[in-house]
Amino acid sequence: MAEKVIGAAELTRLLQASAEKGLLVAPVAEEGIVTYRRVGSAEEVSLDFGLATVPPKEHFLPQTEELYRYDRTSGRAVVTPPLPPAPAVLFGVRPCDVRGVLALDPVFEGRFGDAYWRQKREATTIVALSCTQVRPECFCAAFGGGPTDGMGADLLLTAVGDGYYAEVLSDKGRALAEEYAALFREDGLEEARKGKEALAARLGAELASRVDPGGVYEKLGGMFSHPYWEALARKCLGCGICTFLCPTCHCFDIVDEPGAPGTGKRLRCWDSCMFTEFTLHTSGHNPRPGKKERVRNRFMHKLRYHRDRYGLDGCVGCGRCVAKCPVNLDIRRVITDVKEVR
Repeated sequence: MAEKVIGAAELTRLLQASAEKGLLVAPVAEEGIVTYRRVGSAEEVSLDFGLATVPPKEHFLPQTEELYRYDRTSGRAVVTPPLPPAPAVLFGVRPCDVRGVLALDPVFEGRFGDAYWRQKREATTIVALSCTQVRPECFCAAFGGGPTDGMGADLLLTAVGDGYYAEVLSDKGRALAEEYAALFREDGLEEARKGKEALAARLGAELASRVDPGGVYEKLGGMFSHPYWEALARKCLGCGICTFLCPTCHCFDIVDEPGAPGTGKRLRCWDSCMFTEFTLHTSGHNPRPGKKERVRNRFMHKLRYHRDRYGLDGCVGCGRCVAKCPVNLDIRRVITDVKEVR
């Protein structure tokens, strides 16, 4: 792993150069909401944003994604896939959100690999940005993460002093650092490294005792029919905001959008397992007909099913669902409850 230092002004120049090439996807604050989108100037990039409102999974799994266009006007079906994704630098991803992308990799790269996800992953260089504060809803440490953890990133930047401590963590990160080598320096490296260590220690101490999911995975194995789920579901509104803002949720629907007669587009759109019709079969049967079944599935997925299927936790402790739930349905409380109920 190579280590560098980059000043704040030099980082702005790097962002500007990437933006001018049409490569830069970065956090942008608009009307109090922070989302990741392609920008044309470094001035659009928000560097002081805490945690983005919508996680950057949207870069790899857009809310609405065209899968292909079809044309049957010639008497046979002609299918035209979209152009391959352009190279991109996904900048300013918080460590918990990088882990969210890692949690989704096996979902889309398993037995039936998803070319749309894979192409965007291959074309994207992830530049992560260490957190500088712990928000009340954060609990990433409970699932093995940390505010300055670079796991899964290509380049990790940590704000120290008037610049950033830069850690090159992959070949993609190395290529980016080499392309802009003139902007990085090595003087002040030891001081920057110590600055990161101090930041990591301070933030880690704040996170240390927030929630302990130890034993929850095992306990849930015998709780499928527990009355706890009925009591928990009474509070849920079924609005689905927890799923839309979760960096590891990935439910989607496939719809056709007709165009001129005989033509149209096939689209993949975000959906939510918290909605009644998501699991409604064409036969009329619904395996999750009520809120109890849907709420149970959500927490089972986060705390057990994802690990069963992929060997990874389905929660990264970002806390978005905690902060945005309109009825304060708190997964940290659920973890504690599961450990206590009999």
